[in-house]
Order: sequence, then C-alpha cells, then structure tokens
Amino acid sequence: MPEMLIRTFRDLTIHQRAHAIAMEVFEISKRFPSEEKFSLIDQVRRSSRSVAVNIAEAWGKRRYPASFVSKLTDSKDEALETQAWLMFAIDCKYLQEVGGRQLIDQYEELVRSIANVANHPKDWCFPKQL
Repeated sequence: MPEMLIRTFRDLTIHQRAHAIAMEVFEISKRFPSEEKFSLIDQVRRSSRSVAVNIAEAWGKRRYPASFVSKLTDSKDEALETQAWLMFAIDCKYLQEVGGRQLIDQYEELVRSIANVANHPKDWCFPKQL
C-alpha cells in the first residue's frame, strides 16, 4: 500500500532508509585501509549509493510499470551487491563482525521492502492513459 503524502522520491521510506544506510557505509568505509581505495572502498560506496539512486529513478518511471519495477529490481540487486562487499570487509577484518552483520541485516530488510513495492506496481504507478 502506498505511503501517504508522497510528493517526491525523498518522501519514500525505502529511499530514506537506503540513503541512511549508504551514509553508514560511507562513514565505516573511511576506516578501511588506503590500499582498498580503488577496489573495496570504491565498490561498496558505489553499490550502496546506487540502491537509493535506483529508487529515485524508479519514482521517475512510475508512468511505465515495467520500467518502475525494473529500476526497483536494479535497486535490490545493488543492495545484494553491497551485502557481498560488506562480507568481504568482514572477512578481511576491516569491519567488525557484529557491526558488519547489522549492516547486512539492514540491507536484507531493505531488499524485502523494495520487493514489496515492486510486487505492487499498480499501487504506485500512474493509471494507464487511453
């Protein structure tokens, strides 16, 4: 069911959560070793930000349900990629197990929320024009 008083993508709870988690990833990745600057740091920041960006793009494609769902699927895929990068950060000991698992769990919940929206495009998209 759509959220009330949504005027822009910034009003979407899933976008707000995606943005907030990406900022957590950004802050945590500042502590990763400098030799990871062009690999792990760059990749985890890019994919985490892309979750929120794809939600914003989906909002702009609400006139076309298939495009709306496609961008939400891209967002879910980026969240899954971010989880994978976070697992590498844990395994490389750049990120503590507990904190890393909490971020992974936050992304898991976000993936479920995005899927819920994607599974009900009629609730979010414009009616068909004749």
